[in-house]
Amino acid sequence: MAFSMLQLFLLGALGPRLVDELGISPAVLGLTTTIGFGTAAVLSPAGGRIVDRIGPRRSLVALLLLSAAALALIGAAPGAGLLLGAVALGGVPQALANPATNKAVLRSVPPARRGAVTGLKQSGVQLGAFAAGLPLALLAGGIGWRGAVWTGAGAALLCGLWALRVLPADQPPPAAGPRTTLVPRGMTAWLAVFSLFLGAGIASVNTYLALFGAQRLGMGATTAGALVAVLGVAGIVGRVGWSKAARPGRAEWLPGWLACGALGAAVLLAAALAAGPLVWVGAVAVGVFAVSGNAVSMVLVMQRAAPGRAGQDSALVAAGFFAGFAVGPPLFGLLAQSGRYGPGWLLVAAEFAAAGAVAFLWAVRDRRDRPGRLDRADRLDRAHRPEGKT
Repeated sequence: MAFSMLQLFLLGALGPRLVDELGISPAVLGLTTTIGFGTAAVLSPAGGRIVDRIGPRRSLVALLLLSAAALALIGAAPGAGLLLGAVALGGVPQALANPATNKAVLRSVPPARRGAVTGLKQSGVQLGAFAAGLPLALLAGGIGWRGAVWTGAGAALLCGLWALRVLPADQPPPAAGPRTTLVPRGMTAWLAVFSLFLGAGIASVNTYLALFGAQRLGMGATTAGALVAVLGVAGIVGRVGWSKAARPGRAEWLPGWLACGALGAAVLLAAALAAGPLVWVGAVAVGVFAVSGNAVSMVLVMQRAAPGRAGQDSALVAAGFFAGFAVGPPLFGLLAQSGRYGPGWLLVAAEFAAAGAVAFLWAVRDRRDRPGRLDRADRLDRAHRPEGKT
């Protein structure tokens, strides 16, 4: 999970250096995120089907090797053209990440521990944010940003070779898998829309937080990159804690409340224009609330997906999240291009507010549609049912 999105965090943490050394504009920096996650959004439904067919081991090895290739190309990019092509390649492992790791959890983790383990593995994304924002950003100060990106590529390659050796073999594919659908339905559709708005806000923060610190708050490039590291650490804690708390009967309401906390975090980032230290509080709050919302949505998918559909449903929800990542930064970039970061953070707050409204509306409808006397028992049954059992 860390390597699947490492390129995003590296582009954000190293944004000030890329803008200066490659001569790209803040709008082009946002376009890199759009292309990468646009690719991931388009490929995610097919990625879920692929994972259901070939198994999590092969999928995870492919994810790591493709991540290594994308990072190596980013480090070699002489300008915007190859940079954008490399980022598009990096969208492929993003499309595989959630269905592959969710499938691995369902096959190897006892039902009672799946919530906590899902939060831990989702926190791997924020581990990538920490790695990009602190050690790799510091390394970039010594050997240059290209050397730092190539270091990430080498680590991904080594992990891919390690995974090939140690992960258990995949089970034979089913003779006839569940019917493939490209249109999310029911809970999956609601979570996909929630993830669309949530992803738009998170991607804007990830892409522009360091640049905001450097351009408007007077931070050096390394200190600005540390904002991404702080967000990453907070996201690890938040994802583990909230996913563990996402038990049936409670999990349905958590996305809405987390989106409300994320809205407050965006307001803190806007207030940092007047009181600079608030940017650190805002970064922590984004990690604890906004970033954790995606982990809780994946816990819900695993609790309630139909047997044999965990990979596909995870991919459809992830497609909404990635679509948000593709849409959010270009909109924010238009404002950042003219230095209007205050309205930019308020736009992020509006995106988080929309995510919260969708989440609460679904939770209310879900409670109404699932009678109280059957609601908790049915959810517990799904949460503890091994995948493939009826």
